[in-house]
Amino acid sequence: MAKRERVVRMSVEQPLWRALTAYRLLTMLYAVGLFASAYKKFDRPGIAVGYLAVLALWTLATHRKVVNATSCTKSFLGADLTVALAGILLTPVADTAERIASGGPTLPSIWTAGSVLAFAIKGGWRWAGFASTFVAVANIVIHGGEPTRDTLHNVLLVWVASIAIGYVVEVARASENTLARALEIEAATRERERLARDIHDGVLQVLAMVQRRGTDLGGEAAELGRMAGEQEVALRTLVSTGLVNPSRVSRDESRGALVDSYEVDDADEGADQGELDLRTLLAPHAGSRVSFAEPGTPVPLPVPAAKELAAAVGAALDNVRKHAGEGASAWILVEDWGDEVIVTVRDDGPGIPAGRLDQAEGEGRMGVALSIRGRLRDLGGTAELVSVPGQGTEVELKVPRGRTQ
Repeated sequence: MAKRERVVRMSVEQPLWRALTAYRLLTMLYAVGLFASAYKKFDRPGIAVGYLAVLALWTLATHRKVVNATSCTKSFLGADLTVALAGILLTPVADTAERIASGGPTLPSIWTAGSVLAFAIKGGWRWAGFASTFVAVANIVIHGGEPTRDTLHNVLLVWVASIAIGYVVEVARASENTLARALEIEAATRERERLARDIHDGVLQVLAMVQRRGTDLGGEAAELGRMAGEQEVALRTLVSTGLVNPSRVSRDESRGALVDSYEVDDADEGADQGELDLRTLLAPHAGSRVSFAEPGTPVPLPVPAAKELAAAVGAALDNVRKHAGEGASAWILVEDWGDEVIVTVRDDGPGIPAGRLDQAEGEGRMGVALSIRGRLRDLGGTAELVSVPGQGTEVELKVPRGRTQ
């Protein structure tokens, strides 16, 4: 059954959303108060009253839209920016030209910055730059293309501040993802250590005892002891590598990204989406006669590619068992070169006589041709087989990244 660990933590974004919610309410009241104090100076105060009424209703009605990233949708952001731009462009209609030329405030005043900041928190610095550009153009338009120094100062301030906040949000998100992954690895490590203790205290000791007793008794018991010894080595290798299945990460954004859930599920191995650590598929091959050497970091490949490559390795090991003899040893080496993954399977058997593979393929025995080379060909990779009679066989499997599906 899947094990689920919930990591509850405060997202750095959530305080920003709360601050934005308060900012919109306060600046709406500020815009209304600013108009009330200069009511008699407007040419058409009725237009200003109508717009500010719409602004107040819009701010109150969309209060819940700016509580987290999920509720703050793209359509809302577009509508919110439209309300702000409409207020700026209506200012010359409602106010006098003298007040505008002297740097008087627009109808929405500093409420406009809230719309731009919503873009920044939601989408980062690029979204912030997009929204602040529209605000800057609207302010320049109402000044007839000749904005005052104060207007330029305010526009530049909104532009720089929103882009800076957007960039900080992006960095914070990246840091949160790194922290989440670290918490996941820590939880998996604790569980692995607990299992390792239990296995060491029980299963491994029993297998070691069966191996010793079987060897002492001889006969069929000796064969049972040999098998127990192989399973002990394989299980000890698996425990020591600490490999765990890749996890699915689900985020409860409706709560403002406050809760991350990491679920490790065996069913993930059956999914054909995402990536899979190749080491998790190859580690079970390790045994008393099969040595497994791996990088210290994960070797991620698309799930179908990882499974096909692991199947090719399994086919190569089957050939070792069938043709190299029971006493032959094999070695698996995994190398991750970034742009490609190389897996080498080598044995110390008698080797393959020259021309034997071509003869087997002509006779219809397609083990190497289909099980190994065919799989790698489908992945866009290659399978090279080198065998020297009396010196064993080496199969080198190369899978390029970027072409695997």
